[in-house]
Amino acid sequence: MSTVTEQPSVPASESATRERGTWALSWHGVATVTKLELRQRLRSTKWYVGLALFFAIVGLVTVLTSATMGDDSVLGDGGSGRVVFDVVVFFILLLGMVIAPTLSSSAINGDRNAGTLAILQVTLLTPAEIAVGKLLAAWAAALAFLVVSLPFLIWGIVQGGLSITAVLVTVALLAFVLAVVVALGLGFSSLVPKTSSSAVLTYLGVASLTVISLIVFGLSLALTVGPTPVKVWGVPPEVEATWDWETQGEPDFECEWYETEWVQPHTERTWWLLAANPFVVVADAMPEDPRDPSQDYYGPTGIMSAIRLGVREARMGPTLEQDQCYYNVTQPSPVRPRDPDRSPVWPWGVGALTVLGGAGLWVAVRRLSIPVRRLPRGTRVA
Repeated sequence: MSTVTEQPSVPASESATRERGTWALSWHGVATVTKLELRQRLRSTKWYVGLALFFAIVGLVTVLTSATMGDDSVLGDGGSGRVVFDVVVFFILLLGMVIAPTLSSSAINGDRNAGTLAILQVTLLTPAEIAVGKLLAAWAAALAFLVVSLPFLIWGIVQGGLSITAVLVTVALLAFVLAVVVALGLGFSSLVPKTSSSAVLTYLGVASLTVISLIVFGLSLALTVGPTPVKVWGVPPEVEATWDWETQGEPDFECEWYETEWVQPHTERTWWLLAANPFVVVADAMPEDPRDPSQDYYGPTGIMSAIRLGVREARMGPTLEQDQCYYNVTQPSPVRPRDPDRSPVWPWGVGALTVLGGAGLWVAVRRLSIPVRRLPRGTRVA
């Protein structure tokens, strides 16, 4: 007599999810979740109010900056226009990183607390489709703020005489940074049950990439200070010590090369702390302004170029040749400013930000997988 063993029943949705896999994606599934999320946002009047305020604030900053800079009599041809464009871009980036966390930091735990997330999880949608759909919806909402600011970007372009390449690069990187911030918010939204906690964690992540990275870089300078061999063009200390200032009057030294050691910070060891800073990424990726090759010094022409040159200078480390010839001013100095480091920094920053954004999305997908093994205390399932 044969014995028939009953197998436990598996819900159809869980069985289908196992067959397709947690990371299975389809355009129909992603589009379905994205449309549901966007319809909820379009019903809210707060989103439209936020767009209007964003437009007004960016417009006010653009007008004030244009009025403050005036004409090009101080900064030269196109100088004030480039500064206007830089200020507008950075202000849009700043406001975007302030607004973006609010668009995704409650995307998962907010639906879970409202009891609507479980409805999506019991359908044939995979965790990846739910997470990617929510990510695209939040990113689209963030891009709307970038779109309403385009008139002021165009104004800065006209004022600064910038190329279309510079504009496209800037807009693409602004959109990329917003996507990374949205992905971080989505990841934190899946980790903690309270929407307020996930919003705070997302803002801390944004602050770590911007302000805290700059502070850490500044504090790290003390850890990299050390004696550095330097070649100096000037009067050796032992020669200068032989001069009797009281009886011989003003010295008449001949400058020469001599080697010594100076205590300097080695920023080439810590420059990478700034590589993932969104402001550094945007500034460094901007195409460089054409310059007269006869110029000896490659100086900045705006805020972005100043940041780009500053970070690349930090990557080069301390200067190993110094001009200390203060006495014989008629003697020509052989010391010339060193050639700037033209290798870009932004690919490192884009790579680091991509890893962070990908980690946020990966965490969200893993936390949306069913069946749920453990939920935080007080968290509702449906």
